Amino acid sequence: MALHFVGFRGEEYVRAIRVFGPPDFIHIGWDRWARLEVMQDDVAVFATGTAEDEPSAYSFPDIRET
Repeated sequence: MALHFVGFRGEEYVRAIRVFGPPDFIHIGWDRWARLEVMQDDVAVFATGTAEDEPSAYSFPDIRET
């Protein structure tokens, strides 16, 4: 079982870690690739929306470097 965080951008990320612990995977947004990575027994925590929402037609980048 893995923990996925989807769509977190700010302070809500820190709050989610306090509640659920550190994620195994971070997805910038809900796209078809993120949907494929969330397996049946995994837990996906969304900043907004749910796993039942239609994934974005556009892919989000895998990583953002500053």
